[in-house]
Amino acid sequence: MKTVVQSGRLVINQLYTTLCTRSVAMGNCKSSPTGEGNAVLKSSKPVEEEKPIAPFVPSDPGASVEAVVCNFDDLKDGEMREVEVGKKGKALLVRENGEYSAVGAKCTHYGAPLVKGALYNGRVRCPWHGACFNVKTGDIEDFPGLDSLPKFDVEVRGAKVVVKTTEKNLESHKRVKHMACGSPDVETTVLIIGGGGSAIACAETLRQEGFKGKVIMATKENCPPYDRPKLSKALTSTGVDLALRKPEFFLIYDIDIETGKEAISVDTMLKSVSFTDGDTINYDTLVIATGGRPRSLGVSGSDIPEVLLLRSPDDANKIASLSKGKNAVIVGNSFIGMEVAAYLVGKAKSVTLVGRSEVPFQAVLGQKIGDSLKKMSEEKGVKFVGGASVEKCIGSDGHLTEVVLNNGNTISADICIVGAGVTPATDFLRNSGIDLTRNGLVEVNQFMKSSKDNVFACGDVTHFPLFLNGGDKVNIGHWQMAHAQGRIAALNIMEQDTEIQSVPFFWTQMHGKSLRYCGYGAGHDDIVIHGQPDDLNFIAFYIKDNCVKAAASMNMDPLVSQIAEVMASGNTITKDEILEDPKGFQHRLL
Repeated sequence: MKTVVQSGRLVINQLYTTLCTRSVAMGNCKSSPTGEGNAVLKSSKPVEEEKPIAPFVPSDPGASVEAVVCNFDDLKDGEMREVEVGKKGKALLVRENGEYSAVGAKCTHYGAPLVKGALYNGRVRCPWHGACFNVKTGDIEDFPGLDSLPKFDVEVRGAKVVVKTTEKNLESHKRVKHMACGSPDVETTVLIIGGGGSAIACAETLRQEGFKGKVIMATKENCPPYDRPKLSKALTSTGVDLALRKPEFFLIYDIDIETGKEAISVDTMLKSVSFTDGDTINYDTLVIATGGRPRSLGVSGSDIPEVLLLRSPDDANKIASLSKGKNAVIVGNSFIGMEVAAYLVGKAKSVTLVGRSEVPFQAVLGQKIGDSLKKMSEEKGVKFVGGASVEKCIGSDGHLTEVVLNNGNTISADICIVGAGVTPATDFLRNSGIDLTRNGLVEVNQFMKSSKDNVFACGDVTHFPLFLNGGDKVNIGHWQMAHAQGRIAALNIMEQDTEIQSVPFFWTQMHGKSLRYCGYGAGHDDIVIHGQPDDLNFIAFYIKDNCVKAAASMNMDPLVSQIAEVMASGNTITKDEILEDPKGFQHRLL
């Protein structure tokens, strides 16, 4: 295979013949690479006859494997167990309503053991980051992650429960759902502007639902979609390291990736989008998934080369390189700032974090939890300056030397990383007639439809109705929610009338410790905490009007995932239920 970048677009050649030899019955795939100049994974007429292609499902399933995994009465309804299946793999065995089923044992996102997650009403939710899977089919039902679980056959023989599968089916804990490919007979085009989590989830869902028209993803990034949450946690990772899919995936399923394409205007009358490189792309349906743009400092000296924003793998790599053995100042004490600080401590000479609030995460997690996380970072060597902002940056000979704060204090700095939030990347929509909020968010309804026909939006750019918030509109910049909205947009493009009803779920990781959060706690009027925040072993319930609106925990899995499942079912947890016992809500999962 030969992969080259030409005119900012990803071109893949010399692949089709190899992949066509690995054919299994997966549906109508009509595609072949054109190998022409600037063509970007373009659909074209079939070389010979129509052939189903599934490069990620082996044509030879290998030898059959079966194992007696338990007695029928060993599990009660609502219980699950991780079981050995032969010598090569494990399965998650589930009993519900007197029936057994078995699927892959690991979450397809980061490989968490699902047996430690939350089981309720036919699906299991990952204990780490909240992805949900149907326990009978293995299909992914909520995010993050893109892949489903492998499904295994289960037989009850007398009093024994037997799991059956093949050797090949046990080799991976991931399964790509059945996907259609483009057809030259279908001229409809869906243009997705953006290349993040919502964009790829939308593109893949369209193919999973049988869409055979053109799917074009135009992104200003210089690489295909990647795992963006890792940027602030693993700064030396490249776009290739973080890629969500291999390049050939997009070729096989006819998803055209056009990189280096920044939109500058949308004409909803002509159904076209213009780009900075002079190109114009016409569409039948438009999906806006451009995400956020890092907020710059906007002070004197912010144009000094060592004052950096974090948005791309190149940005992350540059920060990691310039920080080695240097004095690093980080502006912003929320998630990005704290994660970057955790990465740099021990690598930089010094790490100082400047924030407007007295403690990190104060607005979201509260004073007590924020103070505990601050202490954790201080013990690792991070210095904090709270209640302050940057007034100006000072340089010498063209290089940063100091950061001056609004309180008059000065901090020696060789590099300054700005993690002060984002603004919607929607300037190109200002004259489009598409309704925007005052701060540039795209107004959408529960189907992710904008104010214009055939224009949808998903991800961080949306102002959407949150079912947990009584349908009031909010903006949520979570990786999980971006995926969920991308999927919902695609389902409604396919006219399936599906509303967004995903429970917000996010996480952060610092100094080897992880925090989980679910729900929507904005405007909470009380916090109930169980455990010891200073020991990083706690769960906090965020209360409003005597009801639990959100929860955050460290080292108390799977409580947050269980709470998310209660919320997803439409039930409400009251303050009284969890006031004395943090598990007082669990009866709602029975």
